[in-house]
Parts: sequence; structure tokens; C-alpha cells
Amino acid sequence: MNIDLSRLRSGIEKEIFVDDSMVIDKKYYENSEVLDIKNLSVAGRIYLNYENQVAYEFSIKGDILLEDSISLEEISYPIDIEIDDVLEENDKNLQNTLDLMEILWENIVLEVPLKYSKVEDLSQYKGEGWKIISEEDLKLKNNPFADL
Repeated sequence: MNIDLSRLRSGIEKEIFVDDSMVIDKKYYENSEVLDIKNLSVAGRIYLNYENQVAYEFSIKGDILLEDSISLEEISYPIDIEIDDVLEENDKNLQNTLDLMEILWENIVLEVPLKYSKVEDLSQYKGEGWKIISEEDLKLKNNPFADL
């Protein structure tokens, strides 16, 4: 979604408001841990700050679908991001458009956790000679790995 900044830069408008649902193209996350992004909504404004730079404030809410780190099932990871930034001069500040999709993706990717799980009962994840233990079990006195 490209936003025209010419009316803002010329002083015709003081702010540009955005309040919309967005769909991020799969090409952005096809080589990442993200399986899908659902219910993404963006609300905020674009304005000229006191130094006459293009600045923006956005609130992004939605759900990122990830693979559970333990059970490998698809799970939803809710996001609620607040962005307050200035477009840098070497960025698209010299142009009259702002690509909102790039800003969204840059901030969403920072919210994706390295590992995320909703599994509470770890006892079902075990095999011959191994089992998954919790942090609490790791701290017990009879832990054979405590000295490592």
C-alpha cells in the first residue's frame, strides 16, 4: 500500500490518517518461520514533525501463525505493536510515496519469537533415552545435568 505524501509535503494536509485492515503478501514471509498472518489491522497517522521530516505513528494488531516449538502444531501468536518513527533522508523521504507494507513487515518480523510454545504438559514428549523437561525440573537437586 503506497501512500501519497505530496499533499502533506506541500502543506495542503497536516496529517494523513490510516485505519485499515491489511493483507501481507506471502512473498514477504515465505522463507521465514511465519506460516501466515491473519487479522492484521493498522491505525495511525503520517505527519511532518517540527524539523519538517516525514514522521509516522502506527498501531499494528493481528495474529502471526507459527509452528509450535515443541508440538510442531500451528499456533497463533498475537501481536500488538506501536511504531513511532521518522523517515530517514536516505530512505524514501525524497520521494512522494511511502510504502506502508515495507514498514509493517519490518516491524512485524521483529516481533516473531525464536521459539514459542503453548504446550503445558511436557510429559507426553519423550522417547527412548530422552524426554523434554521444564525449567523447574532442570533446577531440581537430582538433576544429572546440573554440574554441566
